Amino acid sequence: MKTRGFEVISTYSDKNINLPKRATSKAAGYDFEVAEMTTLLPDEIKLVPTGIKSYMQDGEVLYLYDRSSNPRKKGLVLINSVGVIDGDYYNNADNEGHIFAQMKNITGETVTLEKGERVVQGVFMPFLVADGEEQSTQVTRSGGFGSTGV
Repeated sequence: MKTRGFEVISTYSDKNINLPKRATSKAAGYDFEVAEMTTLLPDEIKLVPTGIKSYMQDGEVLYLYDRSSNPRKKGLVLINSVGVIDGDYYNNADNEGHIFAQMKNITGETVTLEKGERVVQGVFMPFLVADGEEQSTQVTRSGGFGSTGV
């Protein structure tokens, strides 16, 4: 039985994609790499592909955080501050649950990310729900970045 982890999405299965891993035994975050060379123009916001999808248990979420070195070393920031990867994003019909990093180039220069560069880190966490919440009428998710109707 699978508990939580990562898989390469099918469209990247032949592109030598590394699964996210922790850099040290006490690291909380799993480092995600860029799946293909990606160029960001000055002030551009772009979805950077990782080629990865993630599965987890009910009551868990995968948070994506910016690497602390990105602004200083690369001039990039994770523009949505924290990415939220819900459990039902895994294997959705639109994009198989492909995890992207929504990055912004905050410099006046073009920034190029090479395949294999570490771009964000993911941390698995439990989450809680409120008493008496109404269940969503949306049965299945399709896609990301606003796919739940917003």
